[in-house]
Amino acid sequence: MRAITVRDRDAGIAGLTLEDLPHPNAAENDVVVRVHAAGFTRGELDWPATWTDRAGRDRTPSVPGHEVSGVVAELGYGTTGLTVGQRVFGLTDWARDGSLAEYVAVEARNLAPLPADVTHTVAAALPISGLTAWQGLFDHAGLTTGQTVVIHGAAGAVGSVAVQLAREAGVRVVGTGRAAHRDTVLDLGAHAFLDLDHDRLEDAGQADVVFDVIGGEILDRSAALVRPGGTLVTIAHPPTVRPEEGRAVFFVVEPDRARLADLARRLRDGRLQVGVGAVRPLAEAAASFASRQRVPGRTIIRVAEDEGA
Repeated sequence: MRAITVRDRDAGIAGLTLEDLPHPNAAENDVVVRVHAAGFTRGELDWPATWTDRAGRDRTPSVPGHEVSGVVAELGYGTTGLTVGQRVFGLTDWARDGSLAEYVAVEARNLAPLPADVTHTVAAALPISGLTAWQGLFDHAGLTTGQTVVIHGAAGAVGSVAVQLAREAGVRVVGTGRAAHRDTVLDLGAHAFLDLDHDRLEDAGQADVVFDVIGGEILDRSAALVRPGGTLVTIAHPPTVRPEEGRAVFFVVEPDRARLADLARRLRDGRLQVGVGAVRPLAEAAASFASRQRVPGRTIIRVAEDEGA
């Protein structure tokens, strides 16, 4: 099968190549997915799991990309809950080969059924951003109706989903970002917008939850925005400044089949939007990693040219 691989950590993005690899094997409780579309995170070549397995052993050549949408091609021994030919989407394991390939082996529990009226390119943009937004807001921060949330980077992949989920939950939403993103964030449902380049961060006001995807100074200063009993939650890095009378949480997104299925239903029903910008073939995946061109929405790699991808 064809796959994007990386062998040399020092080479970074320049070391990404398209080559032939053996067809993956389905271990117990795995499925092999024929990949139709895949998502990637540009920073994942810096993740330790890209280079070593869970036992710390070198696993190069490794295949990046951890968001997948496709069709079940094979079932591993003991696998239940999915069938050959079924449309699925979800997350691949951080420490195993990923989705920038024609086939990928995935634990079945990391995948959810994909409705027929949701395309593979849209589905591939959802797993990380959708699960991160939900887990940050509700699982880790305990956001509830009637509260206020400040969402940094509200026009980005995670932030835009977080805005929509929080608004639907009956929460007052303050989104932040650059001035050019104001209309986008307000159109997604935010009640107010703060320009991080020109407005005072303190003007966001007090919030029950601050959800940060930026880190650095913004994360540090956000601790002062949290009301007593509230939560500062971030995916950027562990906070160094914590709210005086609240909690600070750093987390890494985890697979969740039931939540993925719920998010897919929201997509199908028009209650949730995910931004897909550029769609590139597998042969252009390496160039897409390296591209500095900023386009609205996620860059998704189309692997199979089948109808509905």
